Amino acid sequence: MKGTRMYTRTTQNSLLALTAVALVALTRCSTAASNAPETSAPAAGEAVVMEDGWVKAADSGMSAAFGELENTGSDDVTIVSASTEASSALELHETIENEAGEMIMREKTDGFTIEAGDSLSLEPGGNHLMLMDLTDPIAAGDEITFTLTFSDESTYEFTVPAKDYAGANENYEGDDAGEHDMEMSGDMEMGGHSE
Repeated sequence: MKGTRMYTRTTQNSLLALTAVALVALTRCSTAASNAPETSAPAAGEAVVMEDGWVKAADSGMSAAFGELENTGSDDVTIVSASTEASSALELHETIENEAGEMIMREKTDGFTIEAGDSLSLEPGGNHLMLMDLTDPIAAGDEITFTLTFSDESTYEFTVPAKDYAGANENYEGDDAGEHDMEMSGDMEMGGHSE
């Protein structure tokens, strides 16, 4: 009988010790899980890639950047602004036909939205990044860096080459449209770009 009690007490003590160890381990796992960072979709700036980008060479005044922006992510993204050291003012532009049947450029104030798995073409005569006031001449072969800012405040930076180009004869519709119309009329005639 005495031997049975010892065995029972030893077994009970062992079980209590194992239970205590298991409780401590479970508490640590629970704390670690609650402190783990939440997994979420990648920032918009990590999902977008510029393909075949280029910027129009220009001595002064205005220029524009083009290319294919691809959204490789699983969520829609919206570009709300862009910047570059090559220009003191950069706008997101769309090209539309006005009431008179003329093709005009205007700022796209609600930004460019790129659906998940889709792409946005920035092209002459369509959507583009408009460099409103060049800080220095842009010569063919120069490399120009741009930064896009998204609605989630993330950013994406890309660098594209400058190319000679004569193209898209659109006027600018904005607060100071007259000034920009004159600058654009000689710079953006119909034509194509050269490599």
